[in-house]
Amino acid sequence: MFTITKQPQTEPVYTLTDTDSKSSLTVYPSRGGIATSWKVNDRELMYLDADRFNEDPSLSVRGGFPILFPICGNLPDNAYSVGDKQYSLKQHGFGRELPWTVSYQSTTTDASLTVTLESNDTTRAVYPFDFSVSFTYKLAGGQLTIDQTYTNKSATPMPFSSGLHPYFLAPDKNSLTFEIPSTSYTEKQTGETHAFAGKFDFSQAEIDAAFTTVTGTVATVKDASQNLTLTMTSSENYQTLVFWTVADKNFYCLEPWTGPRNNLNTGTDLLHVAPGQTLNTKVTFAAKFN
Repeated sequence: MFTITKQPQTEPVYTLTDTDSKSSLTVYPSRGGIATSWKVNDRELMYLDADRFNEDPSLSVRGGFPILFPICGNLPDNAYSVGDKQYSLKQHGFGRELPWTVSYQSTTTDASLTVTLESNDTTRAVYPFDFSVSFTYKLAGGQLTIDQTYTNKSATPMPFSSGLHPYFLAPDKNSLTFEIPSTSYTEKQTGETHAFAGKFDFSQAEIDAAFTTVTGTVATVKDASQNLTLTMTSSENYQTLVFWTVADKNFYCLEPWTGPRNNLNTGTDLLHVAPGQTLNTKVTFAAKFN
């Protein structure tokens, strides 16, 4: 049975549940539309720095599924131009910082909740386009699907990148092995390119690796310490995968991005939506305990 409950708190909190599989998803629409918890068989899959999340809403969230829009990563000096006018966007854009609204929910074939962000004076000051962006979380069994729509309400083509920044729990990162549709990645700190064969060196203080030459849409992480296999399937719009973690924290991030950092300036894999048109993307996560 599928259910959606709205918890009576100061800010609305929605919990999507599939009772048959003992799976659930917790969504805070007013906190950047973020999903903070995903459980399968009553086991938590996501990391969340709860103190940071609860005590200072002005800080970026460390945990759950932060939404990246209209850029992924950072821009040099946070700057880009549209025509002859320069604008400023902070790292990962504003999607994860602004309140979203619930625009649809259903419990017919899954537990489904849609959150929507509309352009406003705040967004237009840093991104001069009118838009409507919706993320639909669909929970069923051990699978979470995030359908996305990007509608351009402007009179000119709208350029953007979008992505997710999921924080997955990893009690023992040395037990992780990866199947990623790429044989090399570029390290953010040094700009160096390294061959990749399924493992990272977790003795480093930080790993920030961008796979920009992906050849497929499926990535798999096997966590021997949890007997867990996690599979991420992305639509073909996602041309970059980023892996990020820091030492002494029990999480890793495997992030599907539609394009690399700074592509609002370079144009590399930059998405465009024509006036009055809508572009659709999708990312699905499937969890299986062995």
